[in-house]
Amino acid sequence: MVHVDTSSSRPYHLVIFGASGFTGQFVVEEVARTASEGPKGNLKWAVAGRSKQKLEKVVEQAAGVLGKPELRTEVDIIVADVGEPDSLAAMCKQAVIVLNCVGPYRFYGEPVVKACVENGAHHIDICGEPQFLEGMQLNYSGEAAENGVYIIGSCGFDSIPADMGVLYTRDQFKGTLTAVESFLTVSSGPDGGCIHDGTWQSAIYGFADGHKLQSLRRKFNHKPLPTVGSKLKRRGALFFSNEIQQYTVPFMGSDPSVVKRTQRFVAEEHQATPVQYGAYAGIGGIGNIIKLMFAGMMFWFLVKFHFGRNLLIKHPEFFSFGMFSKAGPSRKQMEASSFQFAFYGEGYSEGQDPTQGKPNAKIRAVVQGPECGYVATPIAMVQAALTILNESSAMPKKGGVYTPGAAFAKTTLVDRLNKHGVFFFFCLFVCLFVCLFFLKHLLICIITIQWFPPF
Repeated sequence: MVHVDTSSSRPYHLVIFGASGFTGQFVVEEVARTASEGPKGNLKWAVAGRSKQKLEKVVEQAAGVLGKPELRTEVDIIVADVGEPDSLAAMCKQAVIVLNCVGPYRFYGEPVVKACVENGAHHIDICGEPQFLEGMQLNYSGEAAENGVYIIGSCGFDSIPADMGVLYTRDQFKGTLTAVESFLTVSSGPDGGCIHDGTWQSAIYGFADGHKLQSLRRKFNHKPLPTVGSKLKRRGALFFSNEIQQYTVPFMGSDPSVVKRTQRFVAEEHQATPVQYGAYAGIGGIGNIIKLMFAGMMFWFLVKFHFGRNLLIKHPEFFSFGMFSKAGPSRKQMEASSFQFAFYGEGYSEGQDPTQGKPNAKIRAVVQGPECGYVATPIAMVQAALTILNESSAMPKKGGVYTPGAAFAKTTLVDRLNKHGVFFFFCLFVCLFVCLFFLKHLLICIITIQWFPPF
């Protein structure tokens, strides 16, 4: 039985763990901004982390940014440390949902998941590390189900726009959707933009341990998902995309693995047709290609060695050409940045047999929103948590380790995101030969009427 209610012994709807981190600060502000959307308009929440002093500064800053001086006295502080299991247990016993912002998750995530599962708190993270996400599914799904606990990973920019975007595209398609390709583009203002180096560190260790991920996946012993319609062809490592009119590379984040896990879930649990998925990211023009080539070569060489990984971690700005930095983006940079996911799907229109012939219909859907790392991510994470609290009847009936798409497919999460600046919309296309089919029959009718007018 899954519970989402507070009690005298579990007083907080949400506890933000890692609130004093770079991303945690913005999650705190987003929770404070949307507190009226909690159950019955009253969200009870607290912040947690290792340092009480740092947490006090976080609350103080949020009070100043939002113009809510009452936060200084209304928000409780919990001291908890991933190195102290008893403190994590005490924190989890007080929370309905723990929003875990402490990364890299491969080093700090599992103790929090374990404490949540053992102490009855749901867990949401913003992880983009497939090895951690899939490891938690392998190790904790059964126990989480027994204890009625939701463990839902990648609820930030990795990977709600991609995962929910594919489901949204499927839901808008009139027929059977069989394949989707997504193209990510990111825009910044005159001051440019960057990403905090916590994400950079996750990428470094993720690539270094790539062989471990393959070994982990073999333990699931999954059968291949059935392919319906034409097999989706893989694009090259670098190509010019007519869809977004710029040079493009395969998206290196967790989106493909998260979407595939969701499609496996809907196929196995709901007997739905799984959607093939390919993910790509635009990199711009020739200048960016040159930078990417140099950065990529250095990264691939250095990440193989311990000394190289230390160099990459110590000097993120140099080795990423300024894309990552220890300071992270400024608020001014965030305000001027945005993202867009364009989803191009194909399938079979209503009445067509998906086992016969080639797909005959197409759809284009879009998810767009503000700066992806520290504006859109807190919005997505907090709205995911509020969805659990307010729509428990639409959530999976039993606990477990879920992807966002598996957990929120039947909820109004997309509508909630639309109201907070992360927009989902679509446009339907029909393949040329279908148009010609109708045009041919229209011409036949016209000619028939012209030569053989009705009496």
